[in-house]
Amino acid sequence: EVQLVESGGGLVQAGGSLRLSCAASGFIFDDYAIGWFRQAPGKEREGVSCISSSDGSTYYADSVKGRFTISSDTAKNTVYLQMNSLKPEDTAVYYCVAEIWDCSGVSSRDYYGMDYWGKGTLVTVSS
Repeated sequence: EVQLVESGGGLVQAGGSLRLSCAASGFIFDDYAIGWFRQAPGKEREGVSCISSSDGSTYYADSVKGRFTISSDTAKNTVYLQMNSLKPEDTAVYYCVAEIWDCSGVSSRDYYGMDYWGKGTLVTVSS
């Protein structure tokens, strides 16, 4: 059974940090790119970041560049999203996704083109 299980969401003050984790199972981790989408109430879903397990290439949305860092632990089949300098506008449900080979789908916001999805974790940043 394929699973993407997110953890690490919560409530944090503006300027603070959180680290999201996405534990993957049920598919060949090295063949996939693992990424994050987020959706805030009343806003379009946004592809936030992604990392290719095969070559380590990464993608960041302009809105998070310089603040978020994505990394991968292939031994644990887990991807991390370190979020620093959080802003109230980062408040959203964050969904872990997997797409075959590369991050083209995340970078083009093609959420429904992903191969697998997690259930999401809520990040709330208070002002």
